Amino acid sequence: MEQQHKIIYDVAVVGAGPAGAVFVREIALARPELKIILIDGQSPDSAKPCGGLLAPDAQKLLARFDLVLPKSILEDPQIFAVETIDIEQKLVTYYQRHYLNMDRYAFDQWLVSLVPENVTVCKGRCNEIKKEDDVYTAVINCGDEQLQVSAKALVGADGGGSVVRRAFFKPIRVQYVAIQQWFKNAGQRLPYYSCIFDEKTSDSCSWTIHKDGYIIFGGAFERQGCRPAFDMQKERLEHFLGNSFGAAIKTEACLVSSPRAMKDFCTGKDSVFLLGEAAGFISASSFEGLSSAMLSGKILADAFAEAKSCEQAQKIYHKNTRSLRLKLRTKSMKRTLLCSPFIRRIIMKSGVQSIRPFSKNNGGRK
Repeated sequence: MEQQHKIIYDVAVVGAGPAGAVFVREIALARPELKIILIDGQSPDSAKPCGGLLAPDAQKLLARFDLVLPKSILEDPQIFAVETIDIEQKLVTYYQRHYLNMDRYAFDQWLVSLVPENVTVCKGRCNEIKKEDDVYTAVINCGDEQLQVSAKALVGADGGGSVVRRAFFKPIRVQYVAIQQWFKNAGQRLPYYSCIFDEKTSDSCSWTIHKDGYIIFGGAFERQGCRPAFDMQKERLEHFLGNSFGAAIKTEACLVSSPRAMKDFCTGKDSVFLLGEAAGFISASSFEGLSSAMLSGKILADAFAEAKSCEQAQKIYHKNTRSLRLKLRTKSMKRTLLCSPFIRRIIMKSGVQSIRPFSKNNGGRK
């Protein structure tokens, strides 16, 4: 097993999604003297199941960074509403939304491309973390070979199945398996973007979205029996919509967190820091995590820039993420309401904040 250049880095960041990429970009600009390595385990064949929608909070953050999205990241069509469907109660309600439809993998790689050249980027997946004395060593799978990357400080930005969190902290109590399938768009009359509830198969939500020549159907399911539940919900949705998705082109799956209490949020300890979903920073009601990931990356970078030690950085980071933790705690309470069939029926039937399509026969399914 080979050690990466036999260097002990100041900071090793596991995960090159929005949280890791933003943190590395900001800290490398603020502290160019630091030796930083970013471990990027992403590839087009192992992309994270994600609807790939950029929410207003994430758009606002990009504006504050003075960044603009390249046109190549955007996908057709751009959407203006979500069709909320309750299969069991046979309810459909439309709500206006202001999301950007994009290629999630391309978005992540664009953020990585903004990382300064003084940062080492290592392509490979982290499978194991070890600590010896005051040095953390990450074991990285790079194709047919393994590398060891050592650092004085470790940042886990590796999502719901975080290797870093599992190695040093308690995992989030409630986790689902997110399963997503891609289908060829052959003119099926299916919603452009929908949020689906079906109490028979899941106590959480699912989604459909069009992307260029494809249609995605995905959802979050309890870990035990997740695949049969996914297949059953897809069949029930097809029957409800009166149309079929067709043959799946590919299937993606990963763990996704659903924080329910303040103790589910963990910012780290000593010289180990957690970012984004690894820290529990994800909405329990919608699974939107891009905005929280980027924000936590910026907050931690600012903490590193201000602090004179990892201990001090921990205190600053924990303090400055308090409002984010409280905001996400309210999302878990919102989830309790939305995932209650009785309350959801009242909300959908009331029509509060909803919009009414001019033609119910065509709405979202042309």
